[in-house]
Amino acid sequence: MNLKYSYWYFKSALSNHFCDNLIKYANSKKEQIGLTGSINNEKDVEEEELNDLKKKRNSNIVWLDERWLYRYIHHYVNVANYNSGWNFDWDFSENAQFTKYKLNQFYDWHCDSWDKPYGEEKNENLKGKIRKLSVTCSLSDPTDYDGGEFEFKFQNNLDGDIITKKCYEIMPKGSIVVFPSFIYHRVKPVTKGTRYSLVMWNCGKPFE
Repeated sequence: MNLKYSYWYFKSALSNHFCDNLIKYANSKKEQIGLTGSINNEKDVEEEELNDLKKKRNSNIVWLDERWLYRYIHHYVNVANYNSGWNFDWDFSENAQFTKYKLNQFYDWHCDSWDKPYGEEKNENLKGKIRKLSVTCSLSDPTDYDGGEFEFKFQNNLDGDIITKKCYEIMPKGSIVVFPSFIYHRVKPVTKGTRYSLVMWNCGKPFE
């Protein structure tokens, strides 16, 4: 799929008050290890699997499904979807993921979409759908951590050079990035402090 825009960026869209309150609220919840698509339950992870997982992803997460979160974020998803010209058809969002990247934590190259639609293992609202639009919100002030850069990976064609691109050199607190879920991206290791973010996946029927 050829895209004129590979992502859409909103600088400092969320207020400091919103970001601070969300961090405080999420930090009051029980956190778990950030998993990948091939592992569905932390309780099922054996030590060897955990060691392999941490070569790909090392972070701590909290799942959130509060309606007020969606009311804030959906506006930006819709604006980005329209302004970019993607015009993807979507109608449901998965639970939001609050993520902590502490010292040396990271998430290597990955895309958010799957190789097939959701089946019976998900709720009825997700059955037969795929992830279409991903959102990541920067909740931390960039002076609170070093490293943790959010990057995309692009390739113009099968034989072309792979291009790694930072979303922005600095992502101010409250900034939002919306992008198609099939685009590869990563969070580089944090070298100082803690980076907080909120991630949301918006789903719809498979592309025709």
